[in-house]
Amino acid sequence: MTTLLSPHDIEVALELRDLSDPADGPHAMQVLLDDVLAALTGAWDCALDVQRRRPLVSVEDNYDRLGYAVADITRDARYSRYAAETVMLRSHTSAGVPPALRALATARAADPEVDVLLALPGLCHRRDSIDRLHVGTPHQVDLWRVGTRRLGADDLRRMVTLVVGAVLPGARWRTSPARHPYTTRGLQVDVCTASGWVELAECGLAAEHVLTGAGLDADRYSGLALGMGLDRALMVRKGIDDIRVLRSTEPRIAAQLLDLAPWRPVSSQPPVRRDLSIVVDAPVDAELLGDTVRTALGPAVEDLESVTVLAATAHADLPDAARRRLGLRQDQVNVLLRLVLRPLSGTLTDQRANELRDQVYAAVHRGPRQEWAAR
Repeated sequence: MTTLLSPHDIEVALELRDLSDPADGPHAMQVLLDDVLAALTGAWDCALDVQRRRPLVSVEDNYDRLGYAVADITRDARYSRYAAETVMLRSHTSAGVPPALRALATARAADPEVDVLLALPGLCHRRDSIDRLHVGTPHQVDLWRVGTRRLGADDLRRMVTLVVGAVLPGARWRTSPARHPYTTRGLQVDVCTASGWVELAECGLAAEHVLTGAGLDADRYSGLALGMGLDRALMVRKGIDDIRVLRSTEPRIAAQLLDLAPWRPVSSQPPVRRDLSIVVDAPVDAELLGDTVRTALGPAVEDLESVTVLAATAHADLPDAARRRLGLRQDQVNVLLRLVLRPLSGTLTDQRANELRDQVYAAVHRGPRQEWAAR
């Protein structure tokens, strides 16, 4: 049985602000997305269809219709968030592609001629590691150009050129082969930044099985597919090195998140570290631990810079004294977990840091004996 989200978890996920959506208030992410869409439609002179679909999707659209194998590890509840056996919070905006293509096939039944750019931006929901570049709720956009003219590798390269030029004007870029179940001749796109090469997007030619599965005759229709992380794109454009900045409501920070002007660093507080010796059930899963930490902290998660598993020691590898002290069972592991707390604004007292440490400890520790810092 797949581990299912609680109704509360689903409610929290659906209430999270989508920074790419003007309906949730203005944000620089929308400016960047508009620039990308304008560059593509201006060069192609094709129709634009922006679709903002709900995060709750069918597992079939998220995985099966895109060509993911039944045994793919990405389907595991350690990485995907299931609301029911057949419904999930989308793990990528590509989940909106099959229904968008089905709607396109229906609309074109009477008039088969088409040249359209489908744009599907929004929030995705994953169980991911926590650090300065990753969160469990990234923003993405899927860009699919579908037409009755034969689209090929030259058109794909032109698409990459336009997208990179809109995100980071003048930047050098490169591609390397990449595999996706919903494309052929897939590529990863990297851009050269001041800190080195950074992955910006992945792309390829739309796979025939995705088109035909939606009711579009692959002999008549072809497509280009590109997916891009909007958080990473905005960070690269503005020179931001901490993803938490994008959601900050601190006035000095929020004021800089309304345009694409270069980021002006706001003085940061020193990091506060708390190391936890915890007992967890084997096997150890860093992503699942990170997700549990994030949930435990609630709104205070914005003060969390990173979670790192420093060490994991099995029952057989611990001295008898340590086993007794921890109350460790044979099927459990002793994990040394490091929390790095660093508020984007204000200060963090030792007392508050200890309280946050204890919140995390209560959520992740599975041993019979507890060690509290603030009690």
